Amino acid sequence: MNLTRIMIATLLVGGLVLAGCGGKKAMEEPAPTDVSGTPVEQPPTETPIETPDNSATDLSPVALSDVFFDFDQYNLSGEGKGTLEANARELKRVTEGNITIEGHCDSRGTKAYNLALGEKRANAARDYLIALGVSASRITTISYGKERPFDTGDNEAAWAKNRRAHFVTQ
Repeated sequence: MNLTRIMIATLLVGGLVLAGCGGKKAMEEPAPTDVSGTPVEQPPTETPIETPDNSATDLSPVALSDVFFDFDQYNLSGEGKGTLEANARELKRVTEGNITIEGHCDSRGTKAYNLALGEKRANAARDYLIALGVSASRITTISYGKERPFDTGDNEAAWAKNRRAHFVTQ
């Protein structure tokens, strides 16, 4: 019985000595284990790469919708106002950047008449955006009249696509 006690004591002392000689490794925190005592693999720690969030300041990805007009008209329809309200929400969400509103017409009428009508269409869109709270300093207008058609067809469907205020972000 004494021999058994001596052997147990020797094993315990030997175990303590070996544990103390582990150097730095013995000082490290033990790996986490699950309930059964099996070590749980830890994922490597990564430092996230910071990418700038330009969503609130960069107008380049913003898609603004065109506003369409009836023949020989520059007043805004209910649908046109709804489109401009959606555009205004985007322009107010994005805090920087400018837009140009291009006024366009269909191919009917003289060049001078269509340039004037295109200007009125662009200005109507601009004025409505300003009334909705978009800064006037961010908006410029230009008229192209009938010189830059979206659809070159010679029918009502093509003409309807060309009677518009088009938005270009800068």
